Amino acid sequence: MKFRKFGSTDLVVSEIGFGAWGIGGPSMAGDIAIGWGKVDDSESIKALKKSADEGINFFDTADFYGLGHSEALIGKVFGNDSNILVASKVGHRLSPENNIFLDYSYNYIIEACENSLRRLNREQIDYYQLHSARLSHLENGECIEAMESLKKQGKIRYWGLSLNTFDPFPEAEFMLRNNIGSGFQLVFNIINQRARDLFKECSGNGYGIIARMPLQFGILTGKFDRNTKFGKDDHRAFRLTSEVLKTTLSALEEVWLISAKYGISKTSLALSFIMSFEQVSTVIPGIKTVLQSVENANSIELLQTEDKEFLIRKYDEDLRILMDFIEKEELKN
Repeated sequence: MKFRKFGSTDLVVSEIGFGAWGIGGPSMAGDIAIGWGKVDDSESIKALKKSADEGINFFDTADFYGLGHSEALIGKVFGNDSNILVASKVGHRLSPENNIFLDYSYNYIIEACENSLRRLNREQIDYYQLHSARLSHLENGECIEAMESLKKQGKIRYWGLSLNTFDPFPEAEFMLRNNIGSGFQLVFNIINQRARDLFKECSGNGYGIIARMPLQFGILTGKFDRNTKFGKDDHRAFRLTSEVLKTTLSALEEVWLISAKYGISKTSLALSFIMSFEQVSTVIPGIKTVLQSVENANSIELLQTEDKEFLIRKYDEDLRILMDFIEKEELKN
């Protein structure tokens, strides 16, 4: 495992991190699935331990993943282990009517952090993130005040922002302009390269970058076809419709030729492309099994410049339009 410095902080993170949304298990907000379907906690615990054995030291979770269950599993396995870096998020919660709403008030963030620390069995969260806070929340200022207060109290070491999937720019630019926070979590993969334009400015200003959704809900593993179906307790049921799968898989046919050229899996190509950008600190594929721990931890290959440039050009000329289609399809749901 190789490691990279997280922006201008003193955190040194494994190139491959552990995305812990999936191990949170099934949870619902009304009739909307906010998890990845059923999981086996015993297998999740083995996956966490195996990932650490493989050199992964960065584990990314949120209090909303399994409504706290993901954090609790990480806390059970690692507790206060100083060799493990834990990132969590705050801001998503359920209303009394069981609907999702965003809460970035000062008091809620302080309270939520205490609850996360308890579940994580830690005295301090290494990297705490506002979970997709929007520009209006940042301009209000309460969330910033809360994060700075938690840092001053020693409850968190650093904080940052998990950016919006489709339009990461307004919030990132606000943070950069005001020189607040230490990093960003953003969507970046072969299909969605919208955030690429932020890389140089983030790196130049000392912000670490966490790349999430590296496999675009699993499409970039190559394991799905247009007839793949997901259970009602799996949020991919409304994200990966048959039309999205059909259109996306067709657009990726040229991309798969590169993985064949290197003799590597499609997953490995997807992760290797992301880590070919030196500004990216770590990438966090979702991991739920021991097999995924091993495969993801040993997946990075050095891509030739011509192949990296092809994947960039493929996005600019073709996949950018696909991303616009995917965004429109999600808005329908």
